[in-house]
Amino acid sequence: MVLEKLGNALKNVMNKIANTIFLDKKAIDALCAELKQTLIEADVDLKIIGEIIEKLKKIALNENIKGIEKKEQLVKLLNDEIIIILGKKKYELEIEKKQSIRMMLLGLYGSGKTTTIAKLAFYYSKRGYKVCMLGLDVHRPAAPEQLEQLAKQIKVDVFINKQEKNPEKIWKEFERKFGDYDLILIDTAGRDALNKELINEIKRLDKLINPHYSLLVMPADIGQGARKQAAEFKNSCGISGVILTRMDGTAKAGGALSACYETGSPVLFIGTGEHIHDLEVFNPTNFVSRMLGLGDIEALLEKVKTASESEGKKDKREIDGFTLIDFYEQIKTAQSMGPLGKITELIPGMGVIKIPQNLIENQQEKMKRWKYAIDSMTLDEIENPELLEKQTSRISRIANGSGSSAGDVHELINQYKLIKGMASSGKNLDLGKIQSARDLGSLGINQKQLKKLAKKFKF
Repeated sequence: MVLEKLGNALKNVMNKIANTIFLDKKAIDALCAELKQTLIEADVDLKIIGEIIEKLKKIALNENIKGIEKKEQLVKLLNDEIIIILGKKKYELEIEKKQSIRMMLLGLYGSGKTTTIAKLAFYYSKRGYKVCMLGLDVHRPAAPEQLEQLAKQIKVDVFINKQEKNPEKIWKEFERKFGDYDLILIDTAGRDALNKELINEIKRLDKLINPHYSLLVMPADIGQGARKQAAEFKNSCGISGVILTRMDGTAKAGGALSACYETGSPVLFIGTGEHIHDLEVFNPTNFVSRMLGLGDIEALLEKVKTASESEGKKDKREIDGFTLIDFYEQIKTAQSMGPLGKITELIPGMGVIKIPQNLIENQQEKMKRWKYAIDSMTLDEIENPELLEKQTSRISRIANGSGSSAGDVHELINQYKLIKGMASSGKNLDLGKIQSARDLGSLGINQKQLKKLAKKFKF
């Protein structure tokens, strides 16, 4: 989970506030000391920590605020202050179609610019934008090849010239073609440090390309070092915002987020893993909600939207026509959304449930076997799954042909019936049926069901 250690520590402090019988000076001092240590470990600036603790003590020691009301105010203050530390509000880029928006990515060596460009291309292409990528990193030998391979993977156009070593000439070579695209994502060279040579190159490209957005890509694990880097790039080259990579599991991400906010460089996206779909719009309020185990239904719905290439078509089908083909598509969609453990932390209420890692891994393997089983069925069996229950010899044949067990096939049929039953009932999802990660893997595959699931939770 992103910032799991910080989230658990903050939940612990909030629980202690709620459960403390007498909020006297001794109890407040102990809570503040624990909070201070938590934020220091998250690499938050000491000045900011001091301001938060001062605000907490002011409320805690106010004799005019009584009992439960005081506890509620303290918890709310802490929640609001963490949101402010991490960025205060959500910033969104205005990307209009048919406008040929030019987005240039900047950063030092090893920040993950090239991979991030591909993630952005995937993100926007799945939202109906016609996207292309342009490689202007002429210093790193493998950069054009890497961009080319990523473009094939996500099926978007890419423009590179492996022989040319002048990025300005490469831009001029392909410039006339960019009018056909909604969004042009431009990869630039990095350096070991922000030196004069890099600044001059970026300034020349900026003048030539005149990008609508210049985004700085930085790894979150540099912590408070993000402040200096963001400030230097902003003052030297001008940046519209920041994309933080390596957010998965890094302890210093809190410092990087707060440092960017302090420099006036809003974090627009965060990279939460190595896969091409591991990119999220950064929303501080939802991010804190997820850290505290309360889920992030907005991010979950975004993942579904990104993963489902045929979105909209499924919702228009009659439920009576829901076959194993549809269920097969749901399994593929679920797998393309990323590891099941990451998905469950986005579901409101599920973040506080510790699902064993071996159970999650077992479920992911089981979903693969379900796909193989469906591949081994005849068209008649796929369209009429009830045949499998009437003629059990079919199940043995499918199990043998797919390298799975008869139990796997039976479980596949049961899960299919569960999803079809919930979808056709028109009622809210029956959370009582969620007994394991197996059920979670089958839930939330289309947006309507996820929205119903979200309404079941109060947070």
